[in-house]
Amino acid sequence: MNFNKKIVLITGASRGIGYEISRKFLNLGFTVIGTSTNKLGINKINDLKKYGIVKGFILDVSNIKSINLFFKKLYQEFDTIDILINNAGIVCDSLLVNMKEKTWKTVLDTNLTSIFRMSKKVIRNMIKQCYGRIITIGSVIGNIGNIGQVNYSAAKSGLIGLSKSLAMEVASKSITVNVISPGFIITDMIKSLTNKQLEKILCKIPMKRFGYAKDIANVVVFLASDEASYITGETIHVNGGMYMS
Repeated sequence: MNFNKKIVLITGASRGIGYEISRKFLNLGFTVIGTSTNKLGINKINDLKKYGIVKGFILDVSNIKSINLFFKKLYQEFDTIDILINNAGIVCDSLLVNMKEKTWKTVLDTNLTSIFRMSKKVIRNMIKQCYGRIITIGSVIGNIGNIGQVNYSAAKSGLIGLSKSLAMEVASKSITVNVISPGFIITDMIKSLTNKQLEKILCKIPMKRFGYAKDIANVVVFLASDEASYITGETIHVNGGMYMS
């Protein structure tokens, strides 16, 4: 895969899937811009410099003012973003009957509206250079739903429609827009579950194991490559057979 030292922006890059994606791109010679909501996360991103050129920035993807300030600083140092990886996301679970408006809005702002805002900030330059990749990390929950996650499921379903429509709008400019939909991956979210919960989930996975962050990172890198230049508007499921579209 020849990436010609392109610049990739990865939100939520300080841990889990985002961290592994960052490491993978650095090993391939990318310049990586990673974001986190706090200084501890930024330090962790900057520690990846042993693998290549990387810089961490503070960013709250749920806040339009934070996004505007971030891109103002970013474009002072970098001319363009070749590849955007929308990875940052949160969960805030509650049954609908108990869910507060703030809980709904926070998850939708972080997991869905941020995709619109971040994509809008990079798309003009991608159109000018007739090249770009926008890859968004979704979730199997966006397809199958889950008790207590109407907000999370709605956001992850919504970004599929957003990505398909955007893919149609920019396809003629050699820009691809795709979604990767992970199943249950070993991250902090999985580690917080009880053994009983884990066993219940595992019973639904034909491969009888949870995924690793590298399983997602490998697909991200493929979709970012020239080998995937004819793939757009797609949702790639990486879930060990838990859901097959």
